[in-house]
Amino acid sequence: MMINMFQWWALLITVFYCRIDLAASQRWRNALYPSAYRIKRGTHSLINPTFQNSVEDVNLFFEILLAGLQIEGENRPPLIPDAELASLRNVEKLEVLCEDVLPKRLSEIRRLTAQMAQRRGPLSRQDFERTVLTMVYTAQTLVRMSNEHQREVWAEALRQLFRALQRDLAPS
Repeated sequence: MMINMFQWWALLITVFYCRIDLAASQRWRNALYPSAYRIKRGTHSLINPTFQNSVEDVNLFFEILLAGLQIEGENRPPLIPDAELASLRNVEKLEVLCEDVLPKRLSEIRRLTAQMAQRRGPLSRQDFERTVLTMVYTAQTLVRMSNEHQREVWAEALRQLFRALQRDLAPS
């Protein structure tokens, strides 16, 4: 009798954990930025990182953007020209966002803009922040392009990102 009860509890716990895993994977598939939900750098606290958690963080984010944040390509850390800003502890989350979460390939950015065009309702605070950073990266990549066709394609991606942010900010 005791073994049978144990087997039922084991089965119940297994089903419960499978349900949690399915729910988490479903959320990951529907996310605008799915890479934000993957474990990075061996730290669970950096799953779904967000830079702006307070008004001070928003001001710091704006200051970093004005200082000339440079978001490089894949596997390259962002460059903040101001050494004082770059040395702040909060910048670690921004580095994780820029290196690991933001889409860097044109195909990924197009997927993002297509999802945003179909989306109804406002963006979450995290998605808005990531879209602004993706827009910064896209604009910086556009400037570096020498091929006219590539410039046009990246410019269209930048326009679509801008329209998505504009729709999000428009009163409903």
